Amino acid sequence: MPQRGNVMIENPLPASVLKKPELLAPAGNMEKLRTAIRFGADAVYLAGNRFGLRAGADNFTPEEMREGIAFAHAQGRKAYLALNILAHNRDIESLPAYLDDVLPIGPDAVIVADPGVMALVWEASPAMPIHLSTQANTTNHASALFWHKAGVSRIVLARELALEEIREILHRCPESLELEVFVHGAMCMSYSGRCMLSHYLAGRDANRGDCAQPCRWQYGVVEEKRPGEYFPVVEDERGTYLFNSRDLCLLRQIPSLVRTGLSSFKIEGRMKSPFYTATVVKAYREAIDSAWAGKWAESDVVRWEREVASVSNRGFTEGFLGGDPGPGGQKTEIGGYQRGSDFVALVPEQSAEARAIPGGWRMELEQRNRFYLSDLLECLSPDGPAFPFKLTALYDGEMTPIDVAPHPQMKLFADSAIPLPAGSFLRRPLSDI
Repeated sequence: MPQRGNVMIENPLPASVLKKPELLAPAGNMEKLRTAIRFGADAVYLAGNRFGLRAGADNFTPEEMREGIAFAHAQGRKAYLALNILAHNRDIESLPAYLDDVLPIGPDAVIVADPGVMALVWEASPAMPIHLSTQANTTNHASALFWHKAGVSRIVLARELALEEIREILHRCPESLELEVFVHGAMCMSYSGRCMLSHYLAGRDANRGDCAQPCRWQYGVVEEKRPGEYFPVVEDERGTYLFNSRDLCLLRQIPSLVRTGLSSFKIEGRMKSPFYTATVVKAYREAIDSAWAGKWAESDVVRWEREVASVSNRGFTEGFLGGDPGPGGQKTEIGGYQRGSDFVALVPEQSAEARAIPGGWRMELEQRNRFYLSDLLECLSPDGPAFPFKLTALYDGEMTPIDVAPHPQMKLFADSAIPLPAGSFLRRPLSDI
């Protein structure tokens, strides 16, 4: 085997034997959908304003869904519709009318967890491909074969599987069954997301898309004979997070996953920001391409890990992929969010190209967080690695020189010694990311 850096890799199998896996990205709204595709996603998954498992995301009206799916198809990408709630009777009663509205729009597949929902989808559109959600908890080859015989074309495997278990399921299933795994994003401390804490404590059902994330709350201990006296369970200076799982990050495992024959690598995060989407999708796009081409280098892995650490995260774990994590389960010992940079502005996708001025370039910006003319910034664009730069001048919308951009989403103009491509994200490092 050739060695690149200090990472051993195998030669990539020929395309006739192994198909390059799809990179599947979250699309919580139209801006995130366009961002995911521009930064390298092969496909996106989205939901309407009902029946998806992220009720807190912006989601799509039927009209927006039509626009988003059309945009994806125009770029040669796919779009999957999430209908993955665990449905109650009232949902089943209202679902057929909703399906009549959204299925004719033309999603490439529907993501489903509930057999009743699956039956109604096929009743409305018999040829519609069904992807079985991770909420269905598929952890063995017998279940995978059962669902495939029922007509499912792809299964999103449970997050609780080790790599060897994934390989065995692939070995025992026909090539006509596609298998998908999560490679990055938030993890639930409960089994594949089947949790009742939110419903019990906040009246919001996680299994119907409305999780209040009580596993991220801070908790104390009350002794039976001293009610009302709360004692902290000390973890670190940021609080106590008894159930708080680290985020999944499988960047280092991409070569091994590529060689398994998996069909799709999925990123979690429909409720995350466009900046998060751009950063994580770009890192995994480059990782998959490098592994496929046999050009895996440790220096690139370190750079990708720094990139994903630059956006909001809870620390990272490889979860169950290497086997049972043992005590601590999903690695809950870390608490709170962290990030390596602030997203401060973007170069609008629809803005004019940067224009040359004496000594540099001028471009339009949209502010997202307060920043100063003196700040050292970095530019993240779809092509090439992120690069540092400093603005040489900053103007408000009336072309009045300013030293700070204080107002959310204010339109600005800025000068720089180098041009910043339209659609780029500008960030301010908080540390040596």
